[in-house]
Amino acid sequence: MRDSWKTVTVGNICEVIAGQSPPGKNYNGNRDGLPFYQGKKDFGDKYIHPAKQWTTYTTKEAYVGDVLMSVRAPVGPVNFATETICIGRGLAAIRAGKGIDREFLFYCLLSKKNEISGNEGAVFDSINKSQIAQIQLPLPPLPEQKHIVTILEEAFTGIDTAVANTEKNLANSRELFESHLNAIFTQKGKGWVKRMLGDLSEIQSGGTPLKSKSEYWGGDIAWYSSGELNNLTTHAPERMITLKGINNSNAKLFPKGSLLIGMYDTAALKMSILDRDAAFNQAIAGIKPNEGINLQFILYAVSAIRKQVLNLRRGVRQKNLSLGKIKDVVIYIPGLSEQESIVHRLASLSGEISHIETICQQKLGRVHTKQRIVDQSEID
Repeated sequence: MRDSWKTVTVGNICEVIAGQSPPGKNYNGNRDGLPFYQGKKDFGDKYIHPAKQWTTYTTKEAYVGDVLMSVRAPVGPVNFATETICIGRGLAAIRAGKGIDREFLFYCLLSKKNEISGNEGAVFDSINKSQIAQIQLPLPPLPEQKHIVTILEEAFTGIDTAVANTEKNLANSRELFESHLNAIFTQKGKGWVKRMLGDLSEIQSGGTPLKSKSEYWGGDIAWYSSGELNNLTTHAPERMITLKGINNSNAKLFPKGSLLIGMYDTAALKMSILDRDAAFNQAIAGIKPNEGINLQFILYAVSAIRKQVLNLRRGVRQKNLSLGKIKDVVIYIPGLSEQESIVHRLASLSGEISHIETICQQKLGRVHTKQRIVDQSEID
C-alpha cells in the first residue's frame, strides 16, 4: 500500500445491510414482488413483497451495484446486485459511499477473501454486520481507484481469454482422440466378427470382505474399488486384503492383465487394466486375459460404444449396469495381429494427447497463479 493511501473500515466508508429471512409462507414462485435471495447457495426462483408498515415481517433490500457478500461459509463477496432484490440471512449488502468506487470495493473485498473471518460454528462459519463493518480496506484517491479497476479488469479479461483458449485446446485434443476412435470402430475392415464380451473370456464380478473382520484386511493382495479405475492401467491400490478375506467373500483373485469395468452409478464404464494380480469389489466386472484377444483393444472397443452401453443402465436412485449387461455387450473384433496394430496406433495417439493435456494443465496452473497475483498486486 502506497504512503498516500488511507486505511479505512468498511463501516467508515460504506453502508452494511444485513439480510433478513421472513417466514416461508410469505414467498411465492409467481414472480410476484421482488426476487428473494437467501444466500450464495440458494439463488432460486423465489419472490417476496417488500415489507410495509402493516406487515408482520421485515425485509432488507439490496440495490443495483451493491456488493453482495455471503455471510455463511464460504464467507466472502459473491457479486453485484443487478436489480433491486430482497436478501435473506445468508447475505449482506455493502453499499459503497461517495469516497469509494464500487468496483474498487469489490476487488478489495475479493483480495481479502482468505482473510475475512467471523464466527466459527459447529454447522458453518459466519460473519455478522458489525464484523463486516470492521474489515479494513486500503483507500487511495478516487481517480487512482478507478485507474486500478481499469488495470484489473484488463488483466482479468486477458486471464479469461487465456483460460478459454487453453480449455478449448484441451477439448479439441480429447475430441481428436474420440474422432479417431470412432472412425476405427465404425469403419470396420474385412474379417471383423461380431462377438459378445461374455463369449470372449471369463467375466466375473468381485466382492468385498466384511470390513468388521480385521483379519480380512491389511494383507498382501491388492483390492480395488471402482473409484480407482482412473487410468489405462491400475496403480497401487488404496486397500489390501488377505487370502482369508478372499476365501470368505465373493472377492476373486484375477491375474495381471485383466480388464476391469465399473458397473455402478458414476463409475459405470470406467475401465483399467490390472498392473498386478488383484481382487476387486462387487461394483466391478473383471475380464480375464485369453488367447486371441487383446484386452486393451476390448477397452477401446467398449469405449467407442460408451453411450449405447450406458443407456443399458437401470435403477431408480442410481443407474447401474449388471454383470449380465456387461456380458451381453456386442462388439466387432478382427484377428489378433490387427487388434494389436490398432492398439499401438491408439496408444500412440493417446500418449501424444496426454502430453498436450499436461502442457494445457500446466498453462492453466500458471494462469490461475497469475490471477492470484493480480488479485493482490494492485490493491495491497
